[in-house]
Amino acid sequence: IKLIDNPGSKKQFHILESLIQNEKCTEIINCGDAGQEGELIQRWVYHKAGNKNPVKRLWISSLTEEAIKEGFQHLHDEDKYQHLYEAGSARAIGDWLLGINASRLYTLKYGTGKNVLSIGRVQTPTLAMIVQRHLEIVNFVPKDFWEVKTKYREVMFSYEKGRFFAPEKAEEMMEKIKEDLFTIVSFEKKKGKEFAPRLFDLTSLQVEGNKRFNLTAEETLKTVQQLYEKKLVSYPRVDTTYLPDDQYPKIAGILKGLNDYSSLTQSILEKKIPKTKRVFDNSKVTDHHAIIPTGVRANNMTGVERDVYDAITRRFIANFYPDCIISNTKVLGETAGYPFKATGKEILIPGWRIVFGKEENEDDKGQLMPTFEKGEQGPHEPAMEKKQTQPPKYFTEATLLRAMETAGKQVDDEKLREVMKSNGIGRPSTRA
Repeated sequence: IKLIDNPGSKKQFHILESLIQNEKCTEIINCGDAGQEGELIQRWVYHKAGNKNPVKRLWISSLTEEAIKEGFQHLHDEDKYQHLYEAGSARAIGDWLLGINASRLYTLKYGTGKNVLSIGRVQTPTLAMIVQRHLEIVNFVPKDFWEVKTKYREVMFSYEKGRFFAPEKAEEMMEKIKEDLFTIVSFEKKKGKEFAPRLFDLTSLQVEGNKRFNLTAEETLKTVQQLYEKKLVSYPRVDTTYLPDDQYPKIAGILKGLNDYSSLTQSILEKKIPKTKRVFDNSKVTDHHAIIPTGVRANNMTGVERDVYDAITRRFIANFYPDCIISNTKVLGETAGYPFKATGKEILIPGWRIVFGKEENEDDKGQLMPTFEKGEQGPHEPAMEKKQTQPPKYFTEATLLRAMETAGKQVDDEKLREVMKSNGIGRPSTRA
């Protein structure tokens, strides 16, 4: 570990070094961020300063006064976080070996004297995913196929066994079903619940920004960082969609502060605010919690800031609304011995959906169904349609972010795949 050649860094380090080596010092408390990076940086400092004293660890995920006081009352032994330090250390060594050395190697070998070729444990596998997708698209050979559907009582039914790759088979079926009545075999209606979408972590906010406002991941990160600096939202570089339990007593205050949304918050504030494991879970929060509004009065925002702030705020409010109650319908029918199926969804009680705009709710509606009786029969309108198989789509920023987050799915080795499950490639703060 070397000291950076910077007068400010050197001065600050020597202050810490003299305090750590002072004979009056009997113990050190590591108050770094409760995460890999926080663990690594602090330990590097007191290792470099030649520390011989025992170390305790302050582990908090919220910077409220109560959380800090409680953290100091329950300090942990440093040994408990040894693995975290080793993980951070391995990451730094990996960057050194791969990022620095491989970049030099590839630049000298393949850079033709003009280009720096940058290699890294995040960018190189991400580039590989993009190349692989490109090759799948370039080498894709489209195939014709035929679909048979039929309309009965204004509802579109699809042939249950899927598509035909030989047109004569589809035509043969068309001839048979044209002459026959359509019979309802079963009609099933099930009530169900839909939960509000989870609070935002940085990746899901970047995906939303790209899909809804056409922002790049970098633009979303920059915008949410500005909102954070204006004290309008909580810390943004996070990879959790949960809040710690000690945040619950503050929810009412935040909701009251959202003056521009009072028409939506009023109904929540009139009753006891619900507390669910889908929102509050200490075990799913490390150094920072999900991105939420702070309840500070929202003035002087640019148009883009307003869009991103609105998305964060509406999602926060929606998580304290009742669940959306839906009815899922599945209808099976048949004609001339061929099975057909139709599904539909009806929103019975919108619940949290009323917090969102029309276009967001529109995406999620199925076809509305009349009530069918088992055994009923009638004429129908069959149709045959020729289509082509489609190549996979090129990545957008939104789909690439998701692919980086779930990259472990593509690993062949089962053990590694399991380890990769909760990690993916890169960190939320640097994927942009």
